[in-house]
Amino acid sequence: MERSRNQSRDESKDGLNEKLVQIRRVAKVVKGGKRLSFSALVVVGDGNGRVGADLGKAREVPEAIRKAGAAARKSIVNVPLVEGTIPYAVIGHYGAAQVLLKPAMPGTGVIAGGSVRSVLDAVGVKDILTKSLGCSNPTNVVRATIRALASLQVPEEAVARRKATQPKEKVTEDA
Repeated sequence: MERSRNQSRDESKDGLNEKLVQIRRVAKVVKGGKRLSFSALVVVGDGNGRVGADLGKAREVPEAIRKAGAAARKSIVNVPLVEGTIPYAVIGHYGAAQVLLKPAMPGTGVIAGGSVRSVLDAVGVKDILTKSLGCSNPTNVVRATIRALASLQVPEEAVARRKATQPKEKVTEDA
C-alpha cells in the first residue's frame, strides 16, 4: 500500500487520523554491500485535542509506516484547546529544535511549516501562529511541537488546582 509524502488516512477503528510526515531510506554498510531499510515518522490525532507521534523502522516502507502509527498511538497526549486555538503562547524544546506556538484570532488559520503543521492539523487547531527555531530536522521539530502542546494547561484549572493545594491559614483566637 504505497502513499505519497504527507498523505493522511483515516483510521475508523479508533477515530484517529494518521499523517505521514517523513520517510527516510537508511543504508547500513555490511560485508556484502549495503543493507537498506526505511524509517517513517507518523503523527496521529483525532482533531479534537489528542495527538501523538513516533518513528517506525523496517525493511519495507508499509511496515515502517504501520510500526510508526502503532507507536504513535501509544504516545498520545491531550491538548487543551480554547475556541480553536491554544490558551497561551508556549515554547517547546527537543534537542536543538525549538518551536514557538502563539494563539491567534479566529480566521487567522494555521501559520506553520510542514512538520509543525502536520501536528497542529492532527490535534485540531484552527488558528495559530508558529515559528520553528534552531534545527530543522523534522523528527526533532515534531517532538518539540508535541512537548510544547503537552505542557499546556487550561488557566482556570491550573488556578483552581493551586488554590486547592495551598495550606489553609490557621485562625488563632487571642483571648
